[in-house]
Amino acid sequence: MTKVANQNQTQTATPSLSSRPLLHAALLGAPLLVLLLPDTALAGAGGTEFQATYDMLIGWMTGLLGRIIAVAFIIVGLIAGVARQSIMSFAIGIAAGLGLFMAPDIVDAVVSATLPIV
Repeated sequence: MTKVANQNQTQTATPSLSSRPLLHAALLGAPLLVLLLPDTALAGAGGTEFQATYDMLIGWMTGLLGRIIAVAFIIVGLIAGVARQSIMSFAIGIAAGLGLFMAPDIVDAVVSATLPIV
């Protein structure tokens, strides 16, 4: 039995880190910035620049508009489920309505997790 080499395969050498000065600078610069500017890392817990917009969107999602949209999702899912003769369209409509209504609580729980400063 003889082995036949595949002529279509080409091997390219992976360039070393020293041949990529921008990548090298980024890999060294990012940890240095974290060490030099630690207060910037705590910026996620404060700031009220967008608080009014956030409150307005949360009010829409959990208020009457959010409930109307959630019911519309359920009705459209029900109609699509009857048309396709499948319960999955109805289940997707329920999940979308529930997701719209529960999204603010989920976002608050995920984003507002802070660690105490020692």
